[in-house]
Amino acid sequence: MGISAELLGWYDRHARVLPWRIPPGQGPADPYRVWLSEVMLQQTTVAAVKSYFERFTSLWPRVEDLAGAEDARVMAEWAGLGYYARARNLMACARAVAARGGFPRNRAGLAELPGIGPYTSAAISAIAFDHPETVVDGNVERVVSRLFAIETPLPASKPQIHALATDLTPNERPGDHAQAMMDLGATICTPRNPACGICPVSDPCQARRLGIAADLPRKAPKPEKPLRRGTVWIGLTDSGVLVETRPAKGLLGGTLAFPSTGWDGSDLAPPAEADWQELGLVRHVFTHFALDLTVMTARLTTVPERGRVVPLRDFSPLALPGLMRKAWSLARPETARPRSGVAMASRSRTPQG
Repeated sequence: MGISAELLGWYDRHARVLPWRIPPGQGPADPYRVWLSEVMLQQTTVAAVKSYFERFTSLWPRVEDLAGAEDARVMAEWAGLGYYARARNLMACARAVAARGGFPRNRAGLAELPGIGPYTSAAISAIAFDHPETVVDGNVERVVSRLFAIETPLPASKPQIHALATDLTPNERPGDHAQAMMDLGATICTPRNPACGICPVSDPCQARRLGIAADLPRKAPKPEKPLRRGTVWIGLTDSGVLVETRPAKGLLGGTLAFPSTGWDGSDLAPPAEADWQELGLVRHVFTHFALDLTVMTARLTTVPERGRVVPLRDFSPLALPGLMRKAWSLARPETARPRSGVAMASRSRTPQG
């Protein structure tokens, strides 16, 4: 019995139960649910994605529903999941799919949609449409590296891994095969302490035979992330908090946030004249840099030049990205301090977010 057949037999018995999956052997899955889960899972763990996926599919059970949703609502529901360009691409893709009447049924057509790259198009094509496409994520890279004892470090070994994964992909049940490879990497062929004793493909595994399974895949050393610094201003009134919507493009694009500067390449003044006090620093790590953000707070006595004041009763930190939630955790006690007794001066204009 070949590697794929062994894997499929194991998967039929031990497949993970995930909200976006159908049981093994029961045919192609709903492309909307496959696409949504794959976008959410990019650089994010299964555990973190589950609740977001269930909430999204409850609010928007079809791609047409998501296509008709307000951008701000989708961004608020995405808040905390990170990599916010995914959410913007999600909306653009949903609208493109709804406009054309459904998902393309082949990889080439899928790859033309916003936010769908080589991996995601292959995954949707295999899992939703049962095409024999090669699906390689981090789990599959690890499984293949060990099966064939590939000692060339990543990322240089990626082409070799992809070629070998292609050789393993069967014409029958390719979607289940792809998910079996992922499950094997997630539950048995784990990064540390792989459970080789219960692995369904331990016999042909060359790394196990050589005693180097736990050492693979090798990875080239990563350069140290540069450190950026910035400032965030959390302005409070007697009953509200100052927020703004970040520009659609760029870091944390389109999200609800507090006014800030410096860390994203901007050079902006405080959003209002006030007695700004420093509360401390929060550290946040992005994909390409680390950030030390100085948190400033003040009671606002004039209408700010930037942003809008949201009543505290309508404000939810859950609508903020993770960086801004950290800043709010420092400022939150300030909302309980005695009021200054000075009301915010009014102006005829409405500040823009």
